[in-house]
Amino acid sequence: MKTVLHISESRGHANHGWLDTHHTFSFADYYDPERVQFGMLRVLNDDRVAAGEGFGTHPHDNMEIISIPLFGDLEHKDSMGNHGVISTGEIQVMSAGTGITHSEFNKNKDKEVRFLQIWVFPNKRNVTPRYDQISLAEIEKPNELYQILSPNPNDQGVWIHQNAWFHLGDLSEGWDGKYELKDPKNGVYFFVIEGEVTIAGQKLNRRDGLGVSETESIEIMANTLSKLLVMEVPMH
Repeated sequence: MKTVLHISESRGHANHGWLDTHHTFSFADYYDPERVQFGMLRVLNDDRVAAGEGFGTHPHDNMEIISIPLFGDLEHKDSMGNHGVISTGEIQVMSAGTGITHSEFNKNKDKEVRFLQIWVFPNKRNVTPRYDQISLAEIEKPNELYQILSPNPNDQGVWIHQNAWFHLGDLSEGWDGKYELKDPKNGVYFFVIEGEVTIAGQKLNRRDGLGVSETESIEIMANTLSKLLVMEVPMH
């Protein structure tokens, strides 16, 4: 088993006033050659956007882009004609493919929005761009790692063009279990959204990350009430 630990305080950080952001992997002005990606997981940004502010229209191509709101509401517009709001308890996915433009703004004028923006390299280039968002309310289960993303359009959650699976866990203090990899050639990146969790013997606190590879299952224990994001991705 191989592991790589990224404690919260070691992440790249930028505060632009309207945007306060932490980067687990190299992004924008933050560059660390040791932290460019974990397998096919390229970006994990922990964003806080001030009331009424946001990202103006900008382009993407050949990337699978996942947004998970943690607090508040994010207004989305894109060149495919989609215009809507994603809120806490939902997940949004875009396959940028041949190219899209989009904007993201804090819908509210009186409170910030916090969300995770995640980029995964696709396994197919130049696909037709697409967009989807779903509520997690009907699939979330306490004290279980429930699937929110997979490679299969017919599976639970959203899907992407990659051999990847994401799970969320809302875990009570003392919960213990294991994550069994869908594909043993993959690796798993764990991100502690809230709480304190011990994974593969490594204690992790809020916003810490741990990449684990070269194993088929990984032991997990929640030391406190915790929220955990589990991202299984190909390593090559």
